[in-house]
Amino acid sequence: MNKQQLLDYCLTKPGSEQDYQSDWQADRVRVAEKMFALIGEAYGRPVISLKCGIELAEQLREQHADIIPGYYLNKAHWNSIYLDGALPDSQFYQLIDISYQLVVAGLSKKKRQELGI
Repeated sequence: MNKQQLLDYCLTKPGSEQDYQSDWQADRVRVAEKMFALIGEAYGRPVISLKCGIELAEQLREQHADIIPGYYLNKAHWNSIYLDGALPDSQFYQLIDISYQLVVAGLSKKKRQELGI
């Protein structure tokens, strides 16, 4: 999986916007000012960090060596997934969907309506 494919997919989500955080040397993707994806590097390898429910986050880490606790993020709620690992492309897309949905669920009803979500 490559960074541009993931970034392009993230930006298909309604209300999503991307910016580059030079302090972090990473691309941040947000909806309504709330981050749902961060694409950068961890331990010298390319990663995407995504929000996840606590139980699912732990389960994924146990099942996949290429999924680690969120790099520089809340380790209970975020996973970082190595882009150069063995995870199937379809799983990246599924995890992006989950992250986006979790963030959107935390938005106010008014904000969701404004975004058409």
